[in-house]
Amino acid sequence: MNNATEHPLVRAHLDAVERFIAPLPAERRRELLADLREHVEVALAESDAADEGAIRHVLEQLGSPRRIADAALAEDGRALPEPETSRRTTTTLVLAVLAMPLLLVPVLGPGLALVSAVVAAVRVAKSPQWTGREKKQATLLLLSPIVLTPLAAVAVASSAGLTPAGVLGACAIGFCPTLGAAFRLARSAARLRSAALAA
Repeated sequence: MNNATEHPLVRAHLDAVERFIAPLPAERRRELLADLREHVEVALAESDAADEGAIRHVLEQLGSPRRIADAALAEDGRALPEPETSRRTTTTLVLAVLAMPLLLVPVLGPGLALVSAVVAAVRVAKSPQWTGREKKQATLLLLSPIVLTPLAAVAVASSAGLTPAGVLGACAIGFCPTLGAAFRLARSAARLRSAALAA
């Protein structure tokens, strides 16, 4: 194999490191992964063999992905977040997504929708598994239907009158950011759980 860093063992090792260092800024992650690739290439170039045994030896000397990530995060003044249970994450995301359908319930719906969105946003903010940046983005996206849906309704009403189809269209427009936030948070939580299991 021409490039040692393309070996499946090396790729799996670096992928695990990348999952663990997700809380670091993108530039710092790129630098660290580039340094690790370079270290592996140099170490394998210095050894006469580039077989699987030599690759395993180099990776063992490098250290486990968790240990590498812990050191990098500690350097940056951070700690590796611990994942929440799948059930807790699901509950948070269901509350976030449930807000928009609740909005359509007559009389009590708007109040329940607001409570659901706020509770979801608070749970996201208090969760240790998401980075500060993910939390800020998610909170904005989770609460955006409060502003976006009425604006979409006004736009629909001014062009074609506020019909039942227009109301549903405005709700769908307001719901899109919430779905996007829930999807991103679910993916991030799944990656963190996967990395924790691999450790």
